[in-house]
Amino acid sequence: MYIPSHFAENRPDQLHRIMREHPLGVLVTQGTGGLDADHLPFEFDPDVGPHGLLSAHVARSNPLWQRCLTGTQVMVVFRGAQAYVSTNWYPTKHESHQQVPTWNYEVVHAQGILTVRDEERFVRRIVARLTRRHEVGEHRPWRMGDSTPEFIDGMLRNIVGLEIGVTSLVGKSKLSQNKALRDRSGAADELQARGHDELAQRMRPAEGS
Repeated sequence: MYIPSHFAENRPDQLHRIMREHPLGVLVTQGTGGLDADHLPFEFDPDVGPHGLLSAHVARSNPLWQRCLTGTQVMVVFRGAQAYVSTNWYPTKHESHQQVPTWNYEVVHAQGILTVRDEERFVRRIVARLTRRHEVGEHRPWRMGDSTPEFIDGMLRNIVGLEIGVTSLVGKSKLSQNKALRDRSGAADELQARGHDELAQRMRPAEGS
């Protein structure tokens, strides 16, 4: 990934935030058939290993877990807030006409080593963690206990767990840091007006900076 120095995101707390707030990662693998990508919701534990641990699961019918054996090097891409930015949103464009459109975004590339976890206890735990996390905003959060044990047991037999011991995290936050403050603020205002609240918030300089 090309990362100009002014867009480099090296702060662990921000890298973890992007992964936590946008957990649907793209698992990129390479085998004899070439490159492949699977879109999976991940759980991230920053306290395991030097750079953290990613956990997920796939359908047993997905050939990924047999094609990419334990020890395979993989990459997971987490894309955060993103949107198109028009030159019309920059005040200086109307003065000098020396601006071009762009696309702002946040992204993290997590590289690591894959471990296949074909164990009932592991997949039960990861499913419980995922549902507990993502059901928290529901009026009546779903739990595995809401279904019969026979049904849940059957579903768990049809999935296989994955762990990725992260070896490196590389981040990029392209948020108009290379623009004048009024251009950056103007673009943020327009993005917020169009419903891109998260990206607009990230583009606004922190107070005191």
